Amino acid sequence: MSGEEDVAMASPSLVRDLPIKDLAILAELERKVLWLATWTIHHANHLRDNSDGLKVGGHQASSASLATIMTALYFHSLRPQDRVAVKPHAAPNFHAIQYLLGRQTRAKLEDFRGYKGAQSYPSRTKDTDDVDFSTGSVGLGVAQTLFSSLAQDYVRAHGWGQIVDGKPRPEGRMIALIGDAELDEGNIFEAILEGWKQGLRNCWWIVDYNRQSLDAVVREGLWERYQNLFRNFGWDVVVLKYGALQQAAFAEPGGEVLRQWIDHCPNQLYSALVFQGGAAWRKRLNDEIGDQGPVTRLIEQRSDDELARLMNNLGGHDLASIIAAFDAVDHDRPVCFIAYTIKGYGLPFAGHKDNHAGLMTPAQTETFQRLMNIRPGHEWDPFEGLRQPAENIQAFLNSVPFASGGERRLQAARIAVPADLPVPIQQKTSTQTGFGALLNEIARDDTPLAARIVTTSPDVTVSTSLGSWVNRRGLFAREALADTFKSERIPSTFSWEFSPTGQHIELGIAEMNLFIALSALGLSHAINGERLIPIGTLYDPFIARGLDALNYACYQDARFILVATPSGITLAPEGGAHQSIAEPLIGIAQDGLAAFEPAFVDELAAILAFAFDYIQRDAHKDAEGEPSERTWLRDETGGSIYLRLSTRPIEQIERPMTPALRQAIVDGAYWLREPGPNCQVVVAYTGAVAPEAIQAIGLMAEDRRDVGLLAITSADRLNAGWTAACRARERGLVHARSHIERLFAGLPRHCGIVSVLDGHPATLAWLGAVEGHRVRPLGVEHFGQTGSIEDLYRHYGIDAHAIIAAAETIAPGRPIRYLGVV
Repeated sequence: MSGEEDVAMASPSLVRDLPIKDLAILAELERKVLWLATWTIHHANHLRDNSDGLKVGGHQASSASLATIMTALYFHSLRPQDRVAVKPHAAPNFHAIQYLLGRQTRAKLEDFRGYKGAQSYPSRTKDTDDVDFSTGSVGLGVAQTLFSSLAQDYVRAHGWGQIVDGKPRPEGRMIALIGDAELDEGNIFEAILEGWKQGLRNCWWIVDYNRQSLDAVVREGLWERYQNLFRNFGWDVVVLKYGALQQAAFAEPGGEVLRQWIDHCPNQLYSALVFQGGAAWRKRLNDEIGDQGPVTRLIEQRSDDELARLMNNLGGHDLASIIAAFDAVDHDRPVCFIAYTIKGYGLPFAGHKDNHAGLMTPAQTETFQRLMNIRPGHEWDPFEGLRQPAENIQAFLNSVPFASGGERRLQAARIAVPADLPVPIQQKTSTQTGFGALLNEIARDDTPLAARIVTTSPDVTVSTSLGSWVNRRGLFAREALADTFKSERIPSTFSWEFSPTGQHIELGIAEMNLFIALSALGLSHAINGERLIPIGTLYDPFIARGLDALNYACYQDARFILVATPSGITLAPEGGAHQSIAEPLIGIAQDGLAAFEPAFVDELAAILAFAFDYIQRDAHKDAEGEPSERTWLRDETGGSIYLRLSTRPIEQIERPMTPALRQAIVDGAYWLREPGPNCQVVVAYTGAVAPEAIQAIGLMAEDRRDVGLLAITSADRLNAGWTAACRARERGLVHARSHIERLFAGLPRHCGIVSVLDGHPATLAWLGAVEGHRVRPLGVEHFGQTGSIEDLYRHYGIDAHAIIAAAETIAPGRPIRYLGVV
């Protein structure tokens, strides 16, 4: 509990225009939030049927420590344009507040942590109440608020989002409710640094400083480290340490001695005394302070219950102090509130170090119910047990500013996307170069699509071929900054001028920040009422470095295009640290993300045009997510896109892009060489190994009949469509057929399949299960190394020789005569 005297403190006298009646109603709502959250968890664990015997859980103690703060925030301080990321373990509080505001149902609360019930942790996609940002993987929701503030600045700097539904829309604050243990997460510190670089505004982080983590009590003095950290990066820091009772006691004779004792009391001891209660407080204070006259009288004139109430009256549990602190902010600088709280405040196990996963017993809950004046059978009644008239409380709730703005999940019109993108094909080029050229062509014209694209990259803008886009569209900053090299007339390929109209956000080297930034930009249509087309680039292997944040962005249903390049061992001279293996499997497994790996630039152009439209689709407006009976993919719902590209230049194919070919590319595969009726071997490839696959087919064609060459542009969509069609047939839709099933329909059963890619072979190994064909999957299973493409393809067994050798084994016959040639 140690602290400094010069810490910014809030005083109840600062509360602006808050009538005593309203403060009394807020105090009653605080009690109700605590009760409903506690009862919801109790009901889920002790009263609801439990068919599997697993502990349901629910974090009663963690919810209790934030009940006061969330009451002040939601029922007083928030405005409709503000957005909140709720501490994951305080989800029961959130659901209780939404219930009182009429945005959550009793049935959902009764099914908390059950099927279709209120979710364990607030979820934009799974909960039906008003969740702004999903939380759950600790630290990510916190960073989301920071990048959402930056996204809001981007939108407004471009002249958008200031009028929504014909009404002026003020800037909103992006607010995170943070458990103090969340500040151990490294992504938070990466975000703070990026926020400082970008001139962060309109962001509040409220730290629930209960000094307890899952397993222990936190180290002494952390609050001071936090304070210094935030101030060093330009944040205001407000410490809410003492409640009104404590501040009043400090003003009494002897009060300064008590304050000093509180400041120097170790966290573990303070928590233990909270749990032990008033008698333990009295004994410890008398033993350590001794008979000092005024302070002894201060202690002795209070009963045990009064003394416990005084010592538990920390700033984070004092409504007046909290409201005063929130109301005192009259600027847009970022603010960190460090609110001292007690984990389990108001509950029987308050302060106990084991209370994180603890649950109140039925007997304890009965006692608590009596203390709350809740009659049996009325546990869910919104106003049961409150000491203010129900009509007064309902009138207050009806006037809560936060709930007065109507629907808070905004809508934005779709951006028109051309059916075809101009393809600047060179005779020999790479998909990465083609990506840069396609964006450059888009940047030339002043179209709605070009205006709404925003790119971002973690310090690899140039090396992922975004340079030409940035030259044309500029870098974003709220304040203009000239390119010094240009002004000094130093020749450079790139123009790095920052301005409020720029369309590229340059990030530092932190992949977690990239994915959270994409999450924020990709929710702009719902948060700001303005649609953006976010494109993020990074090296393919470093997807794994930010994978938790990528998963989080997809879980929120943020919409963006992820371009990962270079990829695989094809990045030959860079060695194993920069060569990706598992990322194609991530592309298949990651929900909400459609993965593509084209080999040719015309394929990429078709996919990119599809992607611009796909990321704008809305599951709630477009067929409610029903799958297409053509592919059995849930394309109507949309999602995000992952493009795995390569720096390897390969010969391009000159061909017309027919509607049928374009559709097949988007669906995931097409025959580059159609198999004959007696096909013995099909080579199925994806991505940069196309030349090896083409060469192998040409060399084996004389010795294996009717060979086929399958160009796979998306193993992910092929697999998803196939498994969805299987499920449809199992439900009785016997005619359901996926795209890959139609492609394989004419293959004889004796045909063998050789699959190959620069990635893990399991990516395509499932192809044999589609129609029961034998398959030999080729790919990379071990860390890469430096060398030439030829050296590495041969070493890892994905060159033409390996493909032919596999074909000879899987489709026995006479020896393939050219096997020894390659």
